Amino acid sequence: MEESKRTVPADLPMKKSLGTLSIFNIPILWFGVFAAIALYAMYTDNLPAGMIGALLIIMVLGELLGWIGDHTPIVRTFLGGGAIVAIFGSAYMVYSGLMPETTTTLITEFMKDGDFLNFYIAALITGSILGMESKVLVKAGVRYALPLLAAVAGAVLLAALVGMLLGFSIQDAVLVIAMPIMGGGMGAGAVPMSQVYSEMLGNEPGYYLSILVPALALGNVFAIILASVLNIVGKKYPSLTGNGQLIRGFHYEKKEVPQYNLSKMGIGVLAAVSFYMLGNLLGDFIPLHPYAIMIILVAGLKVANVMPEIIVEGASQWYEFVARNWTNALLIGIGVAYTDLAAVLNALSVEYVLIVLAVVIGAVIGSGIIGKFMGFYPIEAAITAGLCMANMGGTGDVAVLSAARRMELMPFAQISSRLGGALILLLASVFIPFFL
Repeated sequence: MEESKRTVPADLPMKKSLGTLSIFNIPILWFGVFAAIALYAMYTDNLPAGMIGALLIIMVLGELLGWIGDHTPIVRTFLGGGAIVAIFGSAYMVYSGLMPETTTTLITEFMKDGDFLNFYIAALITGSILGMESKVLVKAGVRYALPLLAAVAGAVLLAALVGMLLGFSIQDAVLVIAMPIMGGGMGAGAVPMSQVYSEMLGNEPGYYLSILVPALALGNVFAIILASVLNIVGKKYPSLTGNGQLIRGFHYEKKEVPQYNLSKMGIGVLAAVSFYMLGNLLGDFIPLHPYAIMIILVAGLKVANVMPEIIVEGASQWYEFVARNWTNALLIGIGVAYTDLAAVLNALSVEYVLIVLAVVIGAVIGSGIIGKFMGFYPIEAAITAGLCMANMGGTGDVAVLSAARRMELMPFAQISSRLGGALILLLASVFIPFFL
């Protein structure tokens, strides 16, 4: 989230008394009371089923681990801060058994069956697009494909080069490592990619999935870390970044709402879930991911300027509420339900790690350079067209943009994850015959 929303500025020493120190804008002693209630309920198996128990524990753990990450010097500066600590701290709790199995199941069901991830992303897509200027959408949309293609080209070329230097075959470097990393996550990338590999190369899809997943998980780690690094680079070299604005020369400011309106927020909820539902309904007939359809629909209505202002304001306010209050909670859900720490650890040979890093760096270089030539800010282009192609889809988009402090780029991140993921599946099927 934005720098202004931290409870304590990152560059100030922590010399506050317990009376003034706060977590989640709550005095730390009172936050400790709420945390004690949640943790006692978790470890005594008393968390209620459904939304109440899941939301309580992921909010408490999210704000606690997020606060630790944002106040730990090296982690805060170079490793993504609270975002990476929330994800991998909770993943470690599952891996080590520190989190009871019943709590793991509760959170996983809330994230998947309860659709909390989609609920969150629907709010961000709808609110952030409707809160943009129409001319920005028009100017960015027609040119965004080239940085995407450049990210893929950079990732594949650098992976092949580093792979050859380290004794890997080009086939392994490209098909086993680069393609799944750039493939749009598990559901939209690794799973269908394993089917493509199975049909064209033989063996069961599960065999290929077990090979692809470690690359995907490790690539997601590096994407989060490099997002934090790009944020630092942007501070040192301001000419390279638009601080959350993608296009050069469009220094638009989001409308500031002096006072949040609860009725308008309710309208924002209705708009977000309605557009998500419409994307899913049309997805039965249109061969695109529902998120991609949703982005096209909302962007089209914004450009056409047919949405009533009250809906635009409501969606923007709801987006602000969700991003401000539930990002760290969602990252806990991602760590518990979507991050296989064992798969990441099993992949940790030096050669494998270096090739994965080469893939992510190649994506950043390719998208950043071509993005600059297309009139985008290089850092924003590298984050959206590069890192959001190299992460784990929707979950990775949230983590990367949180680490980069640029949540307002979610629409472009989703274009990369969804449309870019479909592009990778197409390219994988094209590349495979050359390796047979």
